[in-house]
Amino acid sequence: MVEYNVELEGRTVLVTGAAGFIGSNLVKRLLNDVKGIKVVGIDSITDYYDVNIKYERLAEIEKMAPDPGSWTFVKASIADRQVVEKLFTDNEFSVVVNLAAQAGVRYSITNPDAYIESNLIGFYNILEACRHHGVEHLVYASSSSVYGSNKKVPYSTEDKVDNPVSLYAATKKSNELMAHAYSKLYNIPSTGLRFFTVYGPAGRPDMAYFGFTNKLREGKTIQIFNYGNCRRDFTYVDDIVEGVVRVMRHAPEKQNGEDGLPLPPYKVYNIGNSAPENLLDFVTILQEELIAAKVLPEDYDFEAHKELVPMQPGDVPVTFADTTPLEEDFGFRPCTPLRDGLRAFAQWYAKYYGTC
Repeated sequence: MVEYNVELEGRTVLVTGAAGFIGSNLVKRLLNDVKGIKVVGIDSITDYYDVNIKYERLAEIEKMAPDPGSWTFVKASIADRQVVEKLFTDNEFSVVVNLAAQAGVRYSITNPDAYIESNLIGFYNILEACRHHGVEHLVYASSSSVYGSNKKVPYSTEDKVDNPVSLYAATKKSNELMAHAYSKLYNIPSTGLRFFTVYGPAGRPDMAYFGFTNKLREGKTIQIFNYGNCRRDFTYVDDIVEGVVRVMRHAPEKQNGEDGLPLPPYKVYNIGNSAPENLLDFVTILQEELIAAKVLPEDYDFEAHKELVPMQPGDVPVTFADTTPLEEDFGFRPCTPLRDGLRAFAQWYAKYYGTC
């Protein structure tokens, strides 16, 4: 177990992508649990998916912020260098958590510009700001997609990851390389987190479980890729947030190597459930929970609304996280059962869309 070396109480933290799924949940957790913390959030509120969900997340944060000074939101893009520099100049950030990114594998095939702007230029701006403003710890989101077409499972952070199968994956691997370079050159402590298929209430509508629900509710047919022979390491959002908060409190130690030169204070961890689920089993559990939440009628004919189709470009047949380093260093591993997580999603969906 590592010892925590970063204090969050009474400090100022920057969360990019604060209106996003993981970002908003992280902000709520920090404001609720950390005494005297000040959180600054930035998000460009793109229309990649329904912006109403993003504004709803922000409204929830506003409601639960303990006092007016504890939460500040800036609507802007991290690709805007001047905005980022002003944020860092006006605030003394102890920790920066970079969750802002253009997400999605398939979207990167048709809209590459969005990924270069946010995931590369935006991340570069964050690195430069951390370099010039003495940030104690940079934590940033990577992705299980960096493992690409790796055949070995479970995926380990020791594995070679130079075969991305999508531009999105390539940008996330680039983030890790850029962070490593800045850690080496400027002694900036940084930790990358490879998230595995995050799901839960108020999640991203482009994710399979959300998209399936929308289509089933509308009586449309859902497509199950690779003829259902896909396995995914579904990770509940609360588990992701728990991992992020623990990692925030420990910056990789600054130390010198045998040659007297600084070793890069740099780490990468997987955060996944370590229990891949077959996509067909996943769909079965989802439909059962949607019926229980009264999103769908009890007599819904699922077989008539399912279509098994080939693998799509950019997809991989399996994701499976080796979380041993996370367990050894932080005493934590995600463990929320899929049914519990999908039940929480179905209940949220019923309430949010007024289907119950």
